[in-house]
Amino acid sequence: MKTSRILLSGTAALALLGTSACVTDPNTGEQKISRTAIGAGIGGTLGYLLGGAIGGNTARIIGAGIGGSAGAVIGKQFDDQIRELDEMTEGSGVDVEEVGDGDAILVRLPDGVTFARGSADINPGFYDTLNTVAESLIKYPNSLIDVYGFTDTTGSEALNQGLSERRAEAVANYLASRGVARSRIETRGYGESYDFLRVKTGDGVNEPLNRRVEIKIIPISQEDVSAARSN
Repeated sequence: MKTSRILLSGTAALALLGTSACVTDPNTGEQKISRTAIGAGIGGTLGYLLGGAIGGNTARIIGAGIGGSAGAVIGKQFDDQIRELDEMTEGSGVDVEEVGDGDAILVRLPDGVTFARGSADINPGFYDTLNTVAESLIKYPNSLIDVYGFTDTTGSEALNQGLSERRAEAVANYLASRGVARSRIETRGYGESYDFLRVKTGDGVNEPLNRRVEIKIIPISQEDVSAARSN
């Protein structure tokens, strides 16, 4: 299992690694950073995840028509979903993590595989992996979904901000095209902020690995639904 229980952190540059921590990406044959090799050095998920759902839960719960899960059920569903996602994405380069103490599931799509440099077009070779994520989101409908987009530091900050937003939208729209209710999904771009980690290249340059998207799955209980309806 590659699922990790983690502590939240606000650190932007999380680790410096040499090429010895690389593995061959199964989708492209390219050399990528081994998440197992860096696990101990990452230190936790980034601070932007400390908040709740984008825009708050209340209006989104009502707008998405979520029914919520009973308290006794939601914990089991959470454990089942994170285990199944972990198993279904095995070997794809995707990381599946628990955020907090059952607060959310974070699905981190791999850097440099989901998108080409400077592009918001999803690489066709990654469709099958996204299809499995969509299947999970449909199977477990009582959740809100936040999609975060990021870029590397090539280009201007303004260009990268827009690119990160388009990447998040591209993944959200793809999930919707596979049957996930678009009303459950919100997106946000973070541009070149929050480097996942930096890699020391052969010329000594610390290159940020940040060409990625993260999907945050926030389970909704019946109590959450009742609170939303009472506001």
